[in-house]
Amino acid sequence: MPNHLYRLTADQVASGIKNRDFSAQEYISQILDRIEKIDFKINAFVAVDKNGAAEKARSIDKRIRDGERTGGLAGVAFGIKDNICTKGLKTTCASKMLEGYVPPYDATVIKKLKENDAIIVGKLNLDEFAMGSTTEFSKYGPTRNPWNINYVAGGSSGGSAASVAALECALSLGSDTGGSVRCPASFCSVVGLKPTYGCVSRSGLISYSNSLEQIGPIGRTVSDVVMIMNAIAGTDENDPTTKATAIETTPTFDRIPKYSLHQNNRNIRVGLVKELVEGADPAVSKCIYSAVDLFSRSDGKCEDTSMKSIEYALASYYTIAMAEASSNLARYDNIRYGFDSNPEEYEWNTYFAKVRNNFGEEVKRRIIIGSYVLSAGYYGKYYLKAQKAREMIKQEIKSLFEKYDVLIAPTMPILPFKFGEKIDDPLKMYQIDIDTVVANLAGIPAISIPVGFSDCLPVGLQIMANEMEEQTLFDVASSFERLVDIHKSPEI
Repeated sequence: MPNHLYRLTADQVASGIKNRDFSAQEYISQILDRIEKIDFKINAFVAVDKNGAAEKARSIDKRIRDGERTGGLAGVAFGIKDNICTKGLKTTCASKMLEGYVPPYDATVIKKLKENDAIIVGKLNLDEFAMGSTTEFSKYGPTRNPWNINYVAGGSSGGSAASVAALECALSLGSDTGGSVRCPASFCSVVGLKPTYGCVSRSGLISYSNSLEQIGPIGRTVSDVVMIMNAIAGTDENDPTTKATAIETTPTFDRIPKYSLHQNNRNIRVGLVKELVEGADPAVSKCIYSAVDLFSRSDGKCEDTSMKSIEYALASYYTIAMAEASSNLARYDNIRYGFDSNPEEYEWNTYFAKVRNNFGEEVKRRIIIGSYVLSAGYYGKYYLKAQKAREMIKQEIKSLFEKYDVLIAPTMPILPFKFGEKIDDPLKMYQIDIDTVVANLAGIPAISIPVGFSDCLPVGLQIMANEMEEQTLFDVASSFERLVDIHKSPEI
């Protein structure tokens, strides 16, 4: 048996198992061994389902031997962010408030993965309730960056990105409210996608900010991300915000989107958002300009463009996100589910106040700010104004896409940083999201791909496209990926 199966991309795993070059059991055995050997250094997984993964692998091998049909992700190892519901597996949002909670159902995306015969090997670490940009705010401790374990992995989907970068699984799912898939993808040198709002069902995602968040895939290549999207994208009767993809509305609609990859740059119009490049660290900007030069020399057309409303994006995003968080998290009273604490002899208000103090400091901060901006006398001053700014941003984005097919910028304005550098200064922490929040406010798709390193730390390029234009996004991302050609893994 080859001893490098855990290094294969999802594409290679799926074809290898289907062609019987190796078995799903052999592959999953190596993945589980890999997790056991290195995850104590990374802390990407909060739970590993060894028995469930092994049983699923045996089932897939038997079906292949018997000549039965298998799904497009048959045998591929997946990790799932711990705020996406998985039947029979704990889903805690890395919070004491959901300690020991086991959902009675699968999220829609999990159902779709299982229908495609993916193998879920475990649940992945995150900032508590997906509120953070470093995965330092977790009940289970921080996730470490596989490229340098003294540095943050990004967040809030830090476990999702670090597990893929460290070769502990081929693919993962995260959630992206203001950059929570793209930030760790950039910091860990993997590919992360925030789909169009409504392109992927949010049913079964534990809510942080309903109008902004979206489940998104992470893989080591653009091709791998395309594989996941072909499985999970599409409408869902359990999520009324979902909408048909462009492929679903064609006459040959079969309810399964079929994204693919093309690499013709000739007619692609690319706008480089100068405010975001100029605002980045010089080391980051240098990598971005190098990638743009390669693209331009390969018949691509790229020019500088401006986005004036950028200055309102961060304030608008955090006002809206915190307001929705304060509303969503009001349901956690530790009565129906939660940690072990006897409510007997307590008056309800007293008990409610007592148990909610078990939220982490960052979550409490966002609940308090969110409640404040929604309160009487301040709703119009803050929340309503933020919504008006959001609409202004959406309109400017819409006008830019009349001129360009995609917009590009750094994914993160800075390189990964050491643990503790920003955790005591919330404002500095929030400011690192400046490049990613625009896509969430506008509801458009955005992808982060690796484009370089500085001082051995990864840099990511962010590509944004118009609503439901994931296919365009994949085409351009694939071109950049081929030109930059960064295909290496950390030594860990």
